[in-house]
Amino acid sequence: MLISFTDVSKRYSAKSIALSDINFTVESGEFLFLVGNSGAGKTTLLRLLIRDLLPTSGKIHIDSQDVTRLPRSKIPELRQKIGMIFQDFKILADRTVYENVAIALEILGKGKPEIDRKVKEVVKLVNLEDKLFLFPTQLSAGELQRAAIARAIIGGPKVLLADEPTGNLDPTTAWEILKIIKEINQLGTTVIMATHNADVVNSMQKRVIALEKGKLVKDEKKGKYR
Repeated sequence: MLISFTDVSKRYSAKSIALSDINFTVESGEFLFLVGNSGAGKTTLLRLLIRDLLPTSGKIHIDSQDVTRLPRSKIPELRQKIGMIFQDFKILADRTVYENVAIALEILGKGKPEIDRKVKEVVKLVNLEDKLFLFPTQLSAGELQRAAIARAIIGGPKVLLADEPTGNLDPTTAWEILKIIKEINQLGTTVIMATHNADVVNSMQKRVIALEKGKLVKDEKKGKYR
């Protein structure tokens, strides 16, 4: 198994319980939808996976490593395994598409030839070859999201987390983004996608985990939104 949650709870305060006794596993290469109303705990769960938060109790394993016990110095190494796509893109406004995508490899100290090669590979995958040297203000919302996907996958992560990646997009663009994420999954990357989009979930017929007030209330193979 690639990911496992064992009795995981997260409390922000005595009255604010984000997650309560969550248990599930994810196999390598799976595509999983994480659904639930706003405040159900979806984003908290994703933030736990990248060690942006620590659980109040329980254990989270990725590649058999207990990330809840990971020293702070090892967190960058963990995040090389996990790409993250955000609903609000988090693209740097003062950098071109190329620079936004390349930054992940620059942080790792990769050389320019390798960066050039990998940037070209991922922008081709997300159909942004002709936008490489444009700035964010020159891009549509869909193009911004595609740039964010390219940045998330350039390091070759084992897992891609997507937090409402189609939430701010029109229906046509949303399906284009979903098609790209599906292709990334077919190349072997495990995908966990949090979404409110019932049409997307119902049409894909992938595994569905539903959260309700912090509790896991459904885990179905080929599941539906409701």
